[in-house]
Amino acid sequence: MDDYGVTGATVEVRVLVDARVEAVWSWITDVAGYGAWSPECVYGAWLDGVDGPAAGAWFEARNEFADGFKTEVQCRVTAAEEPVRFGWDVFGGEDEPFAHWEYELAAQGEQTLIRQWFTHGPGDSGMRHGVLADPARAEAVKQSRLDQLGRNMELTIAAMVRSRSEPTDA
Repeated sequence: MDDYGVTGATVEVRVLVDARVEAVWSWITDVAGYGAWSPECVYGAWLDGVDGPAAGAWFEARNEFADGFKTEVQCRVTAAEEPVRFGWDVFGGEDEPFAHWEYELAAQGEQTLIRQWFTHGPGDSGMRHGVLADPARAEAVKQSRLDQLGRNMELTIAAMVRSRSEPTDA
């Protein structure tokens, strides 16, 4: 079955932030924080008594989309190389992941270059449903979602930085 290029579809962002790589590592591995930072992810929590990143660890996430659609997913950490690499596969109840997310951090003095990417997996997803529902517009549907994901990555990183640099009430 033709999936119109959904499997393997990728989007990547690179953002230079004014923070040391060790600080950025603590942000990107704070799965509970994504609920406050992300335009779509409204909740994240480690599972099975885990309290931090380790290859093979699981966390859950809940997403809410502008059209009212909601999802709950389980994520398995695939990379946890402190302080430079954090990645996970996303599962929606199937054996195959429908997405892979990853961060790569590069120290640049007192700054950090964040490279984040999303790659669509072979599993079932909203993007796949969208292109299959409208094959004549498959490329536009796919590209629209990739563009949205890229914007959301940039917004999430900006929110992380803001939340960590804002003064707290004492």
